[in-house]
Amino acid sequence: MSLDPGSAAIIQLAWARRLGLDDGAFATALETGERLTRVDEAARSVQFVRLFGSSALVGPQWALDAAVGISDEEMAQHVTLLTITRRHGGHGLGSAALFFADELPLLQPSGELTVSHGHPEAIELEGLCPPDDVNEVGLSDLENRYTIMHDEDGRKVPVACGAYAEWEGILAHMGVLVAPQWRRRGVGSLAASIAAHEALASGLTPQWRADVSNKGSLATARSLGFSTGGIQTSVLLG
Repeated sequence: MSLDPGSAAIIQLAWARRLGLDDGAFATALETGERLTRVDEAARSVQFVRLFGSSALVGPQWALDAAVGISDEEMAQHVTLLTITRRHGGHGLGSAALFFADELPLLQPSGELTVSHGHPEAIELEGLCPPDDVNEVGLSDLENRYTIMHDEDGRKVPVACGAYAEWEGILAHMGVLVAPQWRRRGVGSLAASIAAHEALASGLTPQWRADVSNKGSLATARSLGFSTGGIQTSVLLG
């Protein structure tokens, strides 16, 4: 599904605030064609973000200096940030595609569904999943959680959780975690749809961030109806 023309400006506003830029910075950058920059000498990471044709780079002055003359296409590649930050211990994070939605089709479950809003159920689900998956999704940082429960041996067990955190009162930054034995069965998409519609009902714009190498997450975003909006590339320092 395509975004409403006004949604891009709202999304850019949220990211401008997130990156410590002026509210209208991305709109100005689109007019001038220049990359936005902000010096943060205390930054523990270097971030490059491109949204709807405008880009921004935030980090220490030495990182901004090293990026002069490098195109946005190159900056969006994780290897570029690793190269310019190598002497300062640049490592980790990577490049992630950013997807957004201002309306979505509603997925209908095939039968009755029990959804928990509690934290214990989400924590129990994390215990069923590989640590790498748990760390990537970060349910503990997503305060609004919707966990699908399944009857098993007379008790309810968590099988998937869709969740989001509110960013700048504008975006619903989403994450989805599915128990390994329940993957490729549609429950992850269903949990994501539930969380996304709850976010929309709260007046927020859902945001889906997926590593560019995570084909499953990219496919899920597209299948749910999210639209591509940009890319975020980051490295940790030190």
